[in-house]
Amino acid sequence: MTPPAVPAALPPLVADFLADRAAVRAALDHYGSPLHLLFPQVHAANLATVRAVLDAGAGPYRICYAHKVNRSAAFARTAAAAGISVDVASAGELSAALAAGFPGDRIEATGPKGVSLLRAALAAGVTVNVDNLWELSTLAELADAPVPVLLRISGFPGSAPSRFGIDLAAADTAFDVLTRHRDRLRLLGFAFHLDTAATAERVRAVAACLELVERAYGHDLTPTVLDIGGGLRQVFTADAARYDAYDDALRAGLLGRGEALHWGSSTFGYHVAGGAVHGGPVFHKYANIEPAAAILADLLATPLPGHSGRALGQVLADNLLELWLEPGKALVDQAGVTLASVEFVKTAGNGATLVHLDLSRDTVTAADQEVLIDPVVLAEPAVAEPVGVFFAGHLCLERDLVTQRQVRVAGVPAPGDPVLFANTGAYHMDLSAAQASMHPVVPKVAVRHSDSGFTLCPDADYRVP
Repeated sequence: MTPPAVPAALPPLVADFLADRAAVRAALDHYGSPLHLLFPQVHAANLATVRAVLDAGAGPYRICYAHKVNRSAAFARTAAAAGISVDVASAGELSAALAAGFPGDRIEATGPKGVSLLRAALAAGVTVNVDNLWELSTLAELADAPVPVLLRISGFPGSAPSRFGIDLAAADTAFDVLTRHRDRLRLLGFAFHLDTAATAERVRAVAACLELVERAYGHDLTPTVLDIGGGLRQVFTADAARYDAYDDALRAGLLGRGEALHWGSSTFGYHVAGGAVHGGPVFHKYANIEPAAAILADLLATPLPGHSGRALGQVLADNLLELWLEPGKALVDQAGVTLASVEFVKTAGNGATLVHLDLSRDTVTAADQEVLIDPVVLAEPAVAEPVGVFFAGHLCLERDLVTQRQVRVAGVPAPGDPVLFANTGAYHMDLSAAQASMHPVVPKVAVRHSDSGFTLCPDADYRVP
């Protein structure tokens, strides 16, 4: 049995570039393999769709590109040129944001912060999204002029416990610090970032934050911002039905009712008991087919309980609250791909075909996940006969299979054939442990399209036209 195919979603611009096999090989010849390719124009198009949703369904808003999603200078410069803001979570990201052209008043510092990052944020004049009461008090000690702050809140009813943010029950303590230090702390509003894209949970968080706004007024504070964080989804698969077909075949193999598509003891989060497969897979996010813009539109249009059936976006506008959000994955969705070359092909002792690549697993996926979209061999096979293969990487651990599941390919590839990994722009490009074996950092190259065709340049050299 050859496993079902799970094709990746590719935007037309990326598909057009990859269709030019000579251009792909030229890129690998010039910059080496493996290679990350960035498409800033896709990033800009993603931003345009998010903006369109906000223009239609919200009042005033601010989009902060979450820099942590990718270290790319090209992506940061694209966001800066578009006039949006940026969310940074380290001193390095703050420096990169300033270098990309963001002024201090368009930078927000998020996440847990130590004294050194707080000092850097104060020096740059950025908004501080405060993670905890210690940060708030420390800012009051360090600041010599009013610093704009958001309070990140957690502990909402119905939400899982979080290590981030100020617990809802501690809000009064935060209000006390703010009122004692009015000359050094200026409350802009409240923020949250949930570990879910579920609309119902976000709505509950918004409702709780609106109550905090009312309570803040009672302390003579005047918040005007509600920051709903990020976490909007990406679209990886081009065909949800094929995703489901592969998942069915994989589970059948785990039960011994079909060919085993998994390597060794890999179960992808499932467990087998009582003749059935139980649990949820680690690759569940790859099943999503709802674009980030649609998820955001649904959230803004959802009636907010206790507000006469008015939509969430309308309630915020009616209350003169500016909506902030921090998309990262949503803005780089499908805007980055990774290329690698086949080094050799071998047959393992269990009869499986291993296609060995010159990259490690975590160059193209988080180590604890499995990407349920297929890598694509960008070459015509000598013998066009569909077959299932495992892609292997170059680290020294047994588990460093790039795919721990069989992947359908048109034919067994040959050494030197390029292999594409789609949609690696969000986090995947910057998580590699390959340097532990002194492998070089994978270069990033920006791809720009114009009437004269495609041009490439190193990420650091990219400038917005």
